Amino acid sequence: MAFAPLLRQHVLPLAGLTAGLTLMPKRSVYAEEPTSDPLAAMRKRKPIYDTPSEPSIREIAATTPPPASGKTDKPQEEQDLPSVIVASSPTPTDRLAAQIAQTRLFLHGYAAATEQAINNGMSRALSAEHDVASTIRSLAPPAESNEKLLPGGIYVLVAAMAGSIVARNRNIFVRFVTPILTGVTTAHYVVPRTTENVGNLVWRWEEKYPVVRDNHLRVTESVRHFVETGKAHSQMGLAMAEEKVQGVRESVQDWVRKGQ
Repeated sequence: MAFAPLLRQHVLPLAGLTAGLTLMPKRSVYAEEPTSDPLAAMRKRKPIYDTPSEPSIREIAATTPPPASGKTDKPQEEQDLPSVIVASSPTPTDRLAAQIAQTRLFLHGYAAATEQAINNGMSRALSAEHDVASTIRSLAPPAESNEKLLPGGIYVLVAAMAGSIVARNRNIFVRFVTPILTGVTTAHYVVPRTTENVGNLVWRWEEKYPVVRDNHLRVTESVRHFVETGKAHSQMGLAMAEEKVQGVRESVQDWVRKGQ
């Protein structure tokens, strides 16, 4: 009975310590390299929810590059170049796409130029047609003038042919001028308004050429002077003829009076 207390005091604690040493694991179950002291490693391990500590001012200053001063030893061309240049040659697909784009641009420009040229030509043709139509309309006499171009034109043509027949045995200048004079004179009497419109149109054309305009004025003045001179001579001749007729009449009357 005295052996039981001794066993409880000395043998049982020793047996428990031996069992604990035997059951304690010799290898770590973690993924990191096993340590010789598992307890020390467990003390050093941080909790999984801890946040990393912020870097100190010295560490930030050591890792931050110095500010740029704006001065550099490199030339301007090297500064403008990008820091990284990727040298790659275009692929056949890219070259084909560029050629197709150039061809499309060329065809588009040629088509646009052709369309513009056609539009300009049509505009000029329509403008010329409008000018001709407006010019012909401006030559027509007004409705209140009662002029008819069909018989009047025939009369003018007949008068010009008659002048040509009259001057057929004269020199070339007379044969050229006589039909014109007879035709113009007949036109002034038969279709005066149409003749005036034609004269105004010819005058507008002549104003574009000063030489032709001056010659026209000179010829017109000469013709007017010739006509006025002819009228004066004809009136003088008529007056002389009337005076002679009056003298002959008086002489005949005196002779008849004496005979009675």
